[in-house]
Amino acid sequence: MKYFKLSIIFLLALVLVACGKGADSKQENGKSFTIGFGPGTYEEIFRGGALPILEKKGYDVEIKSFSQTDQINPAMKDGDIQASIFQSTAYMDSINDKIDAKMIKNNEVPTAPQSLWSKKHNSLDDIQDGQTIAVPNDPVNQERALRILEDLGWIKLDNKTTGVNFKLSSVQPGKYDLKFSEVAAPQVLRSLEDVDYGVVNGNYIADSGQKISDALVVEKTPDEHKVMLSINESDKDKEWAKALRDTYKDPEFQKWFRDHKEYSGYIEPTNW
Repeated sequence: MKYFKLSIIFLLALVLVACGKGADSKQENGKSFTIGFGPGTYEEIFRGGALPILEKKGYDVEIKSFSQTDQINPAMKDGDIQASIFQSTAYMDSINDKIDAKMIKNNEVPTAPQSLWSKKHNSLDDIQDGQTIAVPNDPVNQERALRILEDLGWIKLDNKTTGVNFKLSSVQPGKYDLKFSEVAAPQVLRSLEDVDYGVVNGNYIADSGQKISDALVVEKTPDEHKVMLSINESDKDKEWAKALRDTYKDPEFQKWFRDHKEYSGYIEPTNW
């Protein structure tokens, strides 16, 4: 019995060593990486459409979910994750300056535009002075939201501050004198019960089971505000970075995405 137990221990040790060598081999060959996501549907799209393609190619992918998106870029800088899908180029560039990071765009992904919604009003014609609009409380998404209202003529922006430096004080009355409720982006949809209108980031609409295309107004998203897959500049030539670029333009991924009608209204990558 003693020799039997020793044999089992020896075999288990061999298995663990083999597994360790397998993991090390994948890291050495650029076949292993960690990718981060904030709340919303980008992680869901990756798991359903992109991950199976990467796994078939032999990639070992760890997925890390963050409850707060402001935790993601510091994790990228520190090397806790190697890639992320949650931010636009405009946001990334401003954060690079803020935390002295060197992140770059690796590739385009299907991106959800912002849109204007209401639970109290069925039409844009119901707008009037004194009504309250919910907007995201982070500067980049807030500016995007208010650009939608500016295009409608409801407000004017003085354009003195933009991007990560944007301030609500930039807003001047346009056709209407409106009030604003600043809410964390994931919570704007819930806040619609308490306000007249709200500008919601598109992935939260899809996550709620609704279609972006059913909104009162859908943003004409500038390229710099489209969501993309970001990596650290030092990783741009890694095999896994190339595999991610290839995966997001793979016909198999495109078919998977288009077959899932819940993503109706997303902006498709330009290389599709």
